[in-house]
Amino acid sequence: MDVRELAVRDAYEFVPRNFPDHRGLFVAPFQEPAFLKAVGHPLRVAQTNHSVSRKGTIRGIHFADTPPGQAKYAYCPRGSLLDVIVDLRVGSPTFGRWDAVRLDAAEFRCVYVAEGLGHGFVALEDDTAMAYLCSTSYNPAAEHGITPLDPALDLPWPADIEPVLSEKDSAAPTLAEAEQAGLLPSYTECVAHYERLRAEGA
Repeated sequence: MDVRELAVRDAYEFVPRNFPDHRGLFVAPFQEPAFLKAVGHPLRVAQTNHSVSRKGTIRGIHFADTPPGQAKYAYCPRGSLLDVIVDLRVGSPTFGRWDAVRLDAAEFRCVYVAEGLGHGFVALEDDTAMAYLCSTSYNPAAEHGITPLDPALDLPWPADIEPVLSEKDSAAPTLAEAEQAGLLPSYTECVAHYERLRAEGA
């Protein structure tokens, strides 16, 4: 499995090897040895999520209070999407920076989004599925978002696809508004959390 750290610190792309034959295809999207080597601690899975989206649907940009936050390991088992990760951690060397990875059911690339980072995606075709392994269970009181259409971020949504957003995502604040309201995670607290996870996993 090939691994690449993204332009956003503490986010990674994992590229598993595919094994096609006359019967179909086999692939292992999550492989713990590669994950451990890259991230430095095991992935605790408390919940799995699965979404199906029509073309143009944007889900995100979502994040959770950290600690404990919610790390995500995501891949696309059907269709194709553009996955976007934004550094929302105040004080981070890459604060406000984003990176994007195309995920699809041909290559089965995966992304890991550490606690405190913002995550979202746009479906590039109808009936696109997204699967997530989540480090914590859903906690509505700790869940937040920023608008994926924040002009200051200028995220790379395809210009030729009409965006489809939920009411919640449409009404979400910009990055600057979320920072002013004190909603964003602290980089210092996130790093301390990562170190605790590495110590517990040692």
